[in-house]
Amino acid sequence: MNCLALVGWSGSGKTTLLTALLPLLAARGLTVSTIKHAHDGFDLDRPGKDSFRHRAAGAREVLVTSGRRWALLHEVAGDEPDLPALLARLAPVDLVLIEGFKAAPGAKLEIHRPALGKPPLWPGRADILAVASDAALPGCQHLRLPLDDPEAISDWLLKIWADGSLRQPAA
Repeated sequence: MNCLALVGWSGSGKTTLLTALLPLLAARGLTVSTIKHAHDGFDLDRPGKDSFRHRAAGAREVLVTSGRRWALLHEVAGDEPDLPALLARLAPVDLVLIEGFKAAPGAKLEIHRPALGKPPLWPGRADILAVASDAALPGCQHLRLPLDDPEAISDWLLKIWADGSLRQPAA
């Protein structure tokens, strides 16, 4: 599976960039899925809905379906699943864009805004292929991409997708 994780601190623009890249990649014929890591508990369900009641009553998994989409809600018992286990649950696509999972193996694009005052992730990280930033990055040995130019980032992404740099390592 071809994967690229967009990593960076909260507020750096990972979601904004990811959602800008999706239509650009689709327009070039790629099928793309996404995985988003949430640090806190989250809920896609609402109290009062039948699927919420199923989970509250103890169902380990609840699959909700309609003529337009389906979703599988799985209650985690124990450790959070790792990225390879999550990738295995996805249908095959050309590319999976992952938001988060800084520590997981695989190719990464760091989103870095110096104005946030947070340290860069790239030092000593061979898994970071490039850094998208809105400012100069003195001392950065990685390719710098303009954060405000999703078209240029999608061009770079398509190039490394084509050369095989985004193949996920075997688990």
